[in-house]
Amino acid sequence: QVQLVESGGGLVQPGGSLRLSCAASGSIFNINLMGWYRQAPGEQREFVASITSGGTTNYADSVKGRFTISRDNAKKTVALQMNSLKPEDTAVYYCNVNIYGRDYWGKGTLVTVSS
Repeated sequence: QVQLVESGGGLVQPGGSLRLSCAASGSIFNINLMGWYRQAPGEQREFVASITSGGTTNYADSVKGRFTISRDNAKKTVALQMNSLKPEDTAVYYCNVNIYGRDYWGKGTLVTVSS
C-alpha cells in the first residue's frame, strides 16, 4: 500500500513563510517525479512545483522565486518551502508522486494566507 501524508499547512500572514512536507510510506522504491499541486476554492487543481529523482526542478510562474522544492530520496520525502506568501496562495496543497509509472496523491493540507 502507498500512503502519502502531508504536513505543515496552517494560517500565515501575507509575507510570511511555511514549509510543507510529504512522506511516502510503504515498500516503495524508484520514485521518479515528486511534486505539489494546489486547489483554491472554486478553482481547478493547478501545478505548483515538481522535482525529478535527479534533482531537476520545475515551478509554476506564479511561485518562481518564492517557493523551493526539495526531496530526500532515502527518506522518500518531498518538501516545499514557501516564502513571501500572498493571499492568492491560499489553497489546499496536495502531494503527488509517481511510482513505477503510477500516480499517487495525498489527502491535502490547507494553507491560508490572511491578516
